[in-house]
Amino acid sequence: MKRANFRYVPHTADVAFVAYGDTFGKALESAALAILNTMFDLKKLRSVKAKQKTARVHDTAESYQDAAWFILQDIVSKVDQMGIQAFKFKVNSVSKSGGKVKVRGCIFYKPTKEYASLLEVKAVPPYGLKVDRVGKRYRIKAVLDV
Repeated sequence: MKRANFRYVPHTADVAFVAYGDTFGKALESAALAILNTMFDLKKLRSVKAKQKTARVHDTAESYQDAAWFILQDIVSKVDQMGIQAFKFKVNSVSKSGGKVKVRGCIFYKPTKEYASLLEVKAVPPYGLKVDRVGKRYRIKAVLDV
């Protein structure tokens, strides 16, 4: 497995992180991994001997920042609604046309009764989220409401 492309940063009450990627899609995958790593013991989930399943996520937004917020919040919501323990998010496509950003992706999980939860993430609030470019890379900063 490759090295994680995110790092947690100090925050007074919640969990904050910065995620990076060579593309917006890769930065979004790194941000999702930071969230899932906060919620679950990913090493334990990956080792479960069950067939992996996927749940689709897709959103359309006015900007990369809104698209990141919608997708990351959708991941948190789907994990909660479906009662799944997810270990990965993969962006299938990112397109920008007509002033809209469209993102399609899949959440990967394995059906398991093993308890791998670490911390409940309630939301990805918009006020703590920022998407920008640092050199040639995309950066996503977020605060998770735990």
